[in-house]
Amino acid sequence: MSSLHALPRQTKPELEHAFSRSPELGYEPPETAGFIRCLSHGFPTPLARWHYHDEYELHLITASSGKVFVGDWIGQFQPGQLVLTGPRLPHNWISMDVPESGYPQRDLVVQFPHQPLATAAEGIAELREILPLLERARHGIEFFGMQDKAEEHWHRIKASQGLARFAAFCDWMSELARCTDFRLLSSAQLQSEDSDTQLAQINAVVSRITDNLAAPVSASDLARELGMTESRFSRFFRRATGNTFTDFVNLIRVNRACQLLQESERYITHIAYEVGFNNMANFNRRFLDIKGMTPTEYRRQAAGRFGGR
Repeated sequence: MSSLHALPRQTKPELEHAFSRSPELGYEPPETAGFIRCLSHGFPTPLARWHYHDEYELHLITASSGKVFVGDWIGQFQPGQLVLTGPRLPHNWISMDVPESGYPQRDLVVQFPHQPLATAAEGIAELREILPLLERARHGIEFFGMQDKAEEHWHRIKASQGLARFAAFCDWMSELARCTDFRLLSSAQLQSEDSDTQLAQINAVVSRITDNLAAPVSASDLARELGMTESRFSRFFRRATGNTFTDFVNLIRVNRACQLLQESERYITHIAYEVGFNNMANFNRRFLDIKGMTPTEYRRQAAGRFGGR
């Protein structure tokens, strides 16, 4: 057996550290970049890999098409795709139509950390407008019909410094916060509830589901524990998650199965039972409904997220 085959298969995303962000790869010099960092690069590039980092990343594709991987989501991309990923959400874009000379520019990116904005929003009410957007970004957001505006915003930020750069950044974030033509990409997303008490209740319910996926759980039992009728609980749960209780449980279980398919070589039947499906036909059907492909095809495509060439 060759030494190459003796190496274990890579299953985990690579953590990108700040010290690795060389201007030679397209990053702004650290002495000139503030907390809003612009990045432009082509393809192929060492930057195109299955990775994650502590910053949000607003990512515009300007050339080529191929496959995009965001968390447990796999999809197609083409010029004009705009995606916002949250901190530590793994991602990668793999171009499939690369000419021999490559693409001199494929990606226009803005990176920014969470804490400065969260801290500033405590004292500046206007900044609170973007907090729901940042919450959704934990699962990746794809925006539609914004290519021209996005490119214009990026160049305005890139050409600015200091307060002018922050103003240009806020202008773009405000537009994204108001955008209604988008979709969430990876895993399930909780929406804001009416009160802290209700948010605590729904978080407790979700934790109950996610902490032991294989355990049977029913809406009637949870409703009883919360002192609600089952019909009231159903309305409460749908308003908070955007899903019926049954659909949400299936979604959480399938998303966990995706993670296991990506990060292990375990048999698909074993994975199905571990995440709470006691019937393979039902698992395969729910997986296909949610992910648009079979578990076997998902595992095969997920292996391409490292962008090996």
